[in-house]
Amino acid sequence: MKKGLLDILKGKFLVSGDAPKNWLFLLFASFLAALMISSSHRADKKVHEIAALNEEVRKLRSEFVEGRSEVQQMRLESSIRQSMAEAGLAPSKNPPKKIKVKSEE
Repeated sequence: MKKGLLDILKGKFLVSGDAPKNWLFLLFASFLAALMISSSHRADKKVHEIAALNEEVRKLRSEFVEGRSEVQQMRLESSIRQSMAEAGLAPSKNPPKKIKVKSEE
């Protein structure tokens, strides 16, 4: 057990008779490790992208709600009267009259 551990620490398995098989396995293991690290980085990048997009959606939704409430305030009759008063227009003293058209048949 102790001799096998010392052989591994000294690297004898890399220079012994069946070393090409060991080198191929090490290359394969290194390739798999690099592939795993690469996919992990890609996944992290996508997670950060998704977080940034969610933040942007939150901001845009907030702007939309703010704009919608502003438009609702502008559509109120009191707001329209005030803006027309600033332009020099006032509401009519007489209410409008409905005109009925009689068709001859």
